Amino acid sequence: FHMQAVGLNAVPLVMLLSFMIGAVVAFLGATVLREFGAELYVVELVGVSFMREFGVLLTAIILAGRTASAFTAQIGSMKSGEELDAIKTMGLDPIELLVLPRIKALVLTMPLLSFLATMAGLLGGLAVCTITLDISPDMYFQRLNTELSPRHFWIGLSKAPIFAVVIGIIGCLEGFKVKNNAQSVGEHTTSSVVQSISLVILLDALAAMFYMELDL
Repeated sequence: FHMQAVGLNAVPLVMLLSFMIGAVVAFLGATVLREFGAELYVVELVGVSFMREFGVLLTAIILAGRTASAFTAQIGSMKSGEELDAIKTMGLDPIELLVLPRIKALVLTMPLLSFLATMAGLLGGLAVCTITLDISPDMYFQRLNTELSPRHFWIGLSKAPIFAVVIGIIGCLEGFKVKNNAQSVGEHTTSSVVQSISLVILLDALAAMFYMELDL
């Protein structure tokens, strides 16, 4: 259930936004590189940016807004309705029952969503290259295959499980902080989204500097 809610239901939104961002990156890159007669390097620009950064980062930001808020609202509503107290009374562990399944679902689905986001971004770049730069699809994919190393893709994908754990923990933790009123649910839902997005971007920046120091 959680994998469907977190992963499958998010696929259309993730792919649509990634496709549009890929098209924007290609268009802006072409506008700048045209002055130097280097429009062909738009392919590498889109490929590296989405494989290393944008694919996983866009997915994490979308899930931070979509999923972290849902986790907080669900658990917060259960707490305000005293369902958590009932769970404890029955001798069940709320962490094992409510938190772990949600985090597992995020960890399993986020790499797949990041992969789909990366592919959608590359297709967005392909659309712009084909329509405005007269770069054929064959040439586009040939340059991706010959000029880009697979390490860019794996570096980007390696960050997905970390972002998933961060989003899941913050979303659930804020849910447990909710007090017994509706206003508290709204406040902590907003807080979980802000914290998740901020921490994901911070971790991505630290990872970029770390990989830069390793010359990867």
